[in-house]
Amino acid sequence: MPNLPNVVLWSIPAFVLLTVVELVSYRFHPDEDEQGYAPRDTATSLGMGLGSLLFDAGWKIPIALAYSALYELTPLRVPVLWWTVPLMLLAQDFCYYWSHRGHHVVRILWACHVVHHSSRHYNLSTALRQPWTGATSWVFYVPMVLAGVHPAALAFCSSVNLVYQFWIHTERIDRLPRPVEFLFNTPSHHRVHHASQGGYLDRNFGGILIVFDRLFGSFAPETVRPVYGLTKNIGTYNPLRVATHEYASIARDLAEARTWGDRLRHLTMGPGWQPARTDRPEGTTA
Repeated sequence: MPNLPNVVLWSIPAFVLLTVVELVSYRFHPDEDEQGYAPRDTATSLGMGLGSLLFDAGWKIPIALAYSALYELTPLRVPVLWWTVPLMLLAQDFCYYWSHRGHHVVRILWACHVVHHSSRHYNLSTALRQPWTGATSWVFYVPMVLAGVHPAALAFCSSVNLVYQFWIHTERIDRLPRPVEFLFNTPSHHRVHHASQGGYLDRNFGGILIVFDRLFGSFAPETVRPVYGLTKNIGTYNPLRVATHEYASIARDLAEARTWGDRLRHLTMGPGWQPARTDRPEGTTA
């Protein structure tokens, strides 16, 4: 098994330090156009992050077993070398793009990912607002395992991707030089992703790179100021409700659905899908 570092674990002190620095920066250099930090919102984000660490420890067991079984079935092997690691990072970022996009357009997947978008603030603590049901992404990376990438190498690449995305959750950094903005996911691009305006919805799914959004038609530049949060904000700071509110909404829709087809579509269509109304006022005709 490849001996690769736990990038997330090693980055935790940097996460804490940078969050404190950003928070202090709002104290000494306030900007009325930026929302900064709110105590209850920040506490919820931190609680969601801590809960995610605990739940992910459990989810990783069946996922690791599934990946290991698939890895043993394939005859392919990708060695962990200085020149293969960048290629694995690129492949992982490509798979991440489709996983992230899928979690926005398939409602049962969105029920997991919506947690990360539930804050109406945008700062480094928002990056820590992670779901507790993170077992919904693993299938998107199966092609890498079948191509011979060791599960431990895949875990390393995923952790690098996750750590990279921490610093882009900020309003304190404006646009970067054009070559950087063209190739990489930046705070400007990711602010668009977290916005709730119609023109910004379901845009900029990239992890480390933004080039896949440019290639597959999901890129949008930051033009007007983003309004963060959901199209229908949940209005709660209770971590349990934040983690489960969309699952509860799905359960209600399933209970009210009239057909099995509608129940399936409530799970697989986009988050805003509702069945067409066929009832008409009494006495009307088609």
